[in-house]
Amino acid sequence: MYSKAYIPYGGYYSTPFARWQGTLQNEHAVELAASTTKKWLATKEIDPKLFDYLIFGKTIGQLHTFYDAPWAAALMGAPDIPGMHITQACSTSTTVLNQAASGIETGLYKTSFCMLTDRCSNGPFTVWPNPKGPGGELISESWLMDNFATDPWAGAAMIQTAENVVQRAGGITKEDVDRVTARRYEQYQDALANDRAFQKRYMVPAEYKISKKKSGILEADEGVTPTTLENLTQLKPVIPGGVHSFGAQTHPADGNCGLIVTTRDKALELSTDKNIEVQILSYGYARAEKAHMAMAVVPSSRMALENAGISIKDVKAIKSHNPFTANDLYMANEMGIDVMTMNNYGCSLVYGHPQGPTAGRGIIEMIEELAILGGGYGLFTGCAAGDTGAALVIKVS
Repeated sequence: MYSKAYIPYGGYYSTPFARWQGTLQNEHAVELAASTTKKWLATKEIDPKLFDYLIFGKTIGQLHTFYDAPWAAALMGAPDIPGMHITQACSTSTTVLNQAASGIETGLYKTSFCMLTDRCSNGPFTVWPNPKGPGGELISESWLMDNFATDPWAGAAMIQTAENVVQRAGGITKEDVDRVTARRYEQYQDALANDRAFQKRYMVPAEYKISKKKSGILEADEGVTPTTLENLTQLKPVIPGGVHSFGAQTHPADGNCGLIVTTRDKALELSTDKNIEVQILSYGYARAEKAHMAMAVVPSSRMALENAGISIKDVKAIKSHNPFTANDLYMANEMGIDVMTMNNYGCSLVYGHPQGPTAGRGIIEMIEELAILGGGYGLFTGCAAGDTGAALVIKVS
């Protein structure tokens, strides 16, 4: 599908993710992402004016959201470039990278920056006038809580869509879910080994305000719940008769990440290791049956693999956005994958879900895993609100 779009090896970063209402709860998502990007570029000795275009991904409203992309470009040190704002729920990062790749492929721009951010903490409360309502009563919405609770089209909460897929697929038990959830926490521990050696390959600290004159540094993920199989088995399903306890689903979070997408020559120039190439090969998308969100990961993955001209057997590393453990079980069963070998070094089920940057961090971790393995194909996939899904195939040489 793509032949010209590359990510410089090391040309990316992610901050730690902080559980909502934690350390980053009062940080403006756009300002934090732009300032982090500016500092990261300085450490890499990359001039922000190198970029032709900014592709900005964010899903949760912040003050001055109207100006998101061009404002973020100016704050990161590139005030002369324009940008676009993409918001596609949990698949925002995947779609942002696809947009960047297509721009490189068509020659629209030569070097783009993808900035992904969100703050689930202190989500906005929106009100609209309703002159025809009784007493002119306002129409109101809690952006985060109301939308998590009900899809206006499907009429179901997010967790209900996961349980619907479990019922449709058949054969997935709470014991299966608990076993895979425990495995995901074990895999995350691998990223923390040797003083977080794996995470330090890509993670940069987030600087936050304590007061007007004092700031703090968040260096590692905050709010990850210690989890064992024994503890999981004692938790009851959230929905009676279901398979997901509170321990088998992700939590909202705050954080940001960034990736450079450019031509092969420029990627080589910017790479921290000239022997490693990272190529974006293809994108896939899908929409599942109403209120069956987790099913979308399979057709979107198959589309991305077909567009890349490979099969699932050719893939060496698989990462997923898995807000519910059944996402991975369903995908593994449908595509003939060993569910226990997916999501090495961590996933959103464990470290949280800031939405905009969630897939971006997963893709960054997948690149680093492939580099450790000596190269190969990687598949990232994930579901998103509205029973949709998106997938990306990366090749590391």
